[in-house]
Amino acid sequence: MKRLLIAGFGDIARRALERLERRFQVTRLSRSYGFDLDRPASLVIQGADALLHCAPPPKQGEADTRTANLLAALEKGRILPARVVYVSTSGVYGDCGGARIDESLPLAPRTPRARRRVDAEQRLAHWCAQRKIALVVLRAPGIYAADRLPRLGTPVLCAEDDVYTNHIHAADLASIACRALEDDAPGGIYNASDDSELKMGDWFDLVADFCALPHPERITREQAERRLSPDVFSFMSESRRLDNRRLKSELGVGLKFPTVYDGLKHERAPRIDQPA
Repeated sequence: MKRLLIAGFGDIARRALERLERRFQVTRLSRSYGFDLDRPASLVIQGADALLHCAPPPKQGEADTRTANLLAALEKGRILPARVVYVSTSGVYGDCGGARIDESLPLAPRTPRARRRVDAEQRLAHWCAQRKIALVVLRAPGIYAADRLPRLGTPVLCAEDDVYTNHIHAADLASIACRALEDDAPGGIYNASDDSELKMGDWFDLVADFCALPHPERITREQAERRLSPDVFSFMSESRRLDNRRLKSELGVGLKFPTVYDGLKHERAPRIDQPA
């Protein structure tokens, strides 16, 4: 049985685990299992034929030191996986003014968290290219499921100021990661997004309806900049529509939940208290 190293054993990795364990002997690289990507000394790795990298970058700085530490540990252990799959973010594209974009668009990250993701992608690309390792980068947008919905109570932009947002159901992203780990999966970069095309305010309205709560307040961009935290406002300052045709045609992915409407229809609404 081939050996799979999963770096960052969070929700997506857990959703994929049952399928992956049919094909791989899995090592979970996370704090719960004695590994810490922030502590290089803890990264004693025995071997791996493939790597699924789901770990987010640290919360500070311009570089992804966790990816750097992971690659250094692989080097130290003389471990050369045949395939690496990295779950990145569509935030690396920055603001596209609502345009529909594919994977060929030059990267223009606007926030430190997006620049850390670019740093991770570039480190992995350089490391894999030097060693002739197949690399798949999955640029995921907003991940949702019944237990991964946006917190309601925060105002959203009025229609004329609103931005396009993109989505992928957590179950579909887990399936995409499994497909990317197959030997015949073409290497490259893929927009791991569904077919939804809607603006952020409409998404929040949909979530409110799903949870049987009132729609959020709509405010202007000027009001949002004054009232919201910089982190929250940054999400309302980028607009793009991801083209996922390459995901379907080249990677051969079929989405279980092609839109957020399909995804929420198959979920059970969580019990959420309305914000005071």
